[in-house]
Amino acid sequence: MITLLYAALCTLFILGLAIRVMLARGRLKVGLGDGGHGELNRRVRAHSNAVEYVPLALILLGGMELNGYPDWLVHTFGATLVVSRLLHAWGLAVSEGRSAGRFWGTLLTLLLMVAMCVMAIVGFAAGYSEF
Repeated sequence: MITLLYAALCTLFILGLAIRVMLARGRLKVGLGDGGHGELNRRVRAHSNAVEYVPLALILLGGMELNGYPDWLVHTFGATLVVSRLLHAWGLAVSEGRSAGRFWGTLLTLLLMVAMCVMAIVGFAAGYSEF
């Protein structure tokens, strides 16, 4: 199952983001919230943002795979998900404000999810179990 590969990669990525938060909390001695530390706030938001978007994207990706979409398309969407989330997290790590990584990571994630939603709705409406 192709989606399982991307679920594993995304899980490792999210665990990495969680470890970054834990390390910063320990170093800054902050148990909850960000304690007013911009760096910790960005780490928390990078982790939270991934947790907010990745599960929905993986559900859509898994549905595409189960409905018989071509393997190359499922891989393309899965790889785009991983790259977009990496870009977003990197963008937050290097800048408190706007950054190229954050812009492209957000844009790619949103475009990817809209494309998968459209394909799911059109596929359902057309009654296709295989696209």
